[in-house]
Amino acid sequence: MIFDLQQNHRHYPLGPAWREAFAFLQAADPNLAAGRYPLDGDKIFAIVMDYRTQPEATGELESHRRYLDIQALLAGREAVHCHFSPELTILQPYDPGNDVELYRIPITAPVRLLLVPGNFLALFPHDAHMPCLNPGPLPETVRKVVVKVSMELLTGSP
Repeated sequence: MIFDLQQNHRHYPLGPAWREAFAFLQAADPNLAAGRYPLDGDKIFAIVMDYRTQPEATGELESHRRYLDIQALLAGREAVHCHFSPELTILQPYDPGNDVELYRIPITAPVRLLLVPGNFLALFPHDAHMPCLNPGPLPETVRKVVVKVSMELLTGSP
């Protein structure tokens, strides 16, 4: 997991695909229409979405194997809980078609992050995460970009 300011993405030597993902994020503005944006076919693509955050009780704890998730907000605030997937109990086995595995939610999260415009969260296959959570006691409206980067494109990936 990497949690940092978008301007610091250059400090991570993960290769051309990483740089392409951040070129898209840095060009994105809050008026970008919701939908899917192919950057390199199914190898690198962005998904822009709008939603209301939710309480933890309704969230899903997930991980992905084929893609690195780079999550960034264009508007709003959201909390994300992050866990170490090897320490979790699998609730729904890995579905290769949707590239998702779901886990039982433990009592507490080792890490709770606040996403706001200007920062980013990069989630690797071993990073289980529960996004879309209320940042405080009430829900908030969010416009989010998730850039999916095939793990095989990242420099230094297994």
